[in-house]
Amino acid sequence: MIPFEKNEVDGTKDQAVIVHPDLGSLSQNALENRLEEAVGLALAIGLKSTSARYFTVRAPKPGTLFGSGQVEQIKTILVQEDAGILIVDGTLSAIQQRNLEEALKVKVIDRTGLILEIFGARAATAEGGLQVELAHLDYQAGRLVRSWTHLERQRGGFGFLGGPGETQIESDRRMIRDRMAKLRKELSHLRKTRGLHRSRRQKAPWPVIALVGYTNAGKSTLFNRLTGADVFAEDLLFATLDPTMRQFTLPGYDKAIISDTVGFVSDLPTQLVAAFRATLEEVTAADVIIHVRDISHASSDEQARDVEQILLELGVDLEEGQGAPIIEAWNKIDLIDPDDPETIKLPQYIPGNVCLISAAKGDGVDALIEMITENLSRNHNIETVKLPVSDGKRLAWLHENGRILESEQENGNFVLAVQMSNRNWGRFQAL
Repeated sequence: MIPFEKNEVDGTKDQAVIVHPDLGSLSQNALENRLEEAVGLALAIGLKSTSARYFTVRAPKPGTLFGSGQVEQIKTILVQEDAGILIVDGTLSAIQQRNLEEALKVKVIDRTGLILEIFGARAATAEGGLQVELAHLDYQAGRLVRSWTHLERQRGGFGFLGGPGETQIESDRRMIRDRMAKLRKELSHLRKTRGLHRSRRQKAPWPVIALVGYTNAGKSTLFNRLTGADVFAEDLLFATLDPTMRQFTLPGYDKAIISDTVGFVSDLPTQLVAAFRATLEEVTAADVIIHVRDISHASSDEQARDVEQILLELGVDLEEGQGAPIIEAWNKIDLIDPDDPETIKLPQYIPGNVCLISAAKGDGVDALIEMITENLSRNHNIETVKLPVSDGKRLAWLHENGRILESEQENGNFVLAVQMSNRNWGRFQAL
């Protein structure tokens, strides 16, 4: 097994300087929000950022990304802040990372590497660990271009076998390839197991609701509010990594299953999307998707677009009426003060698929549950059922698995208008 690299430079320094390469695609506000998010990402892995700023990069340098003058400025900042780590809030090639480390004499990590480190530290289950390790090795495989001379030394071979022997770097690459092949095989078995569990749930009458959203939007807090669970929820990026499923009470249903998934982030490494596809596929099989948004955040709209882009990559159909209904839960409304000019304001027009909530305080959660029920029953059929008053068993079953819209007594019978899914109507006929 190839071990993860640790965030250690010169022994124990954990102070970091963050720089964002501004390629001209972001507004001033977006740049500031991006730096704030990068500080949060560093904090999530236990790194204290002593400085965070952006550099305008008009013509990215193939060797270092930043210009020579900017590299010197960054070096001065690192010395002034006594920092041992440089976090580049962007994507670096292996050559750029190596050259920057040589020029600055500190550990350099880019946005992808930082997010992979966070996931590596947070994976709590065996499956999560396998997924993170696969993503990390995929990232590491292209970065065996270090300045360390031992990687170019030849090792093994006797000459008479037809070659000079395998170099250290070739050996390491082969080890990584072999380990990745083994991980993919193990994850393939887990994927099949998840598929079996999913198909078993689909045969059951219980609907599945999936929570998705940007990291730190409040998904786990809402999950705990709905289920009474105590899933770790904190004001921290990527507080939740491993998906969690619980049952909760939903009007008109015996029970429902809700899934809390890993939070998304802009520029989420492609290696992670690929590695976590097995667990994120829970979203594609959901009956209703709840997109939790931190509506108090200045970049809420940009975050929403990032989430939608990742959902599209996972194969979720976002066209209305095509895939699973999507409800937007605009969370943290308790942080919006209409009388405070400094806070974000809610838009004047609020779409019909939006529910305003405060997961922390419980405001609007009942309305969200009602909206979930309405979306689940959108394609349900309404039938008239006549049952003897004495038939308590089937009457209770209808109350648990359907919605009783009307009820009358007539000649010792209940005459009911019941709304249920086709699947439940079939189950009722079989009683």
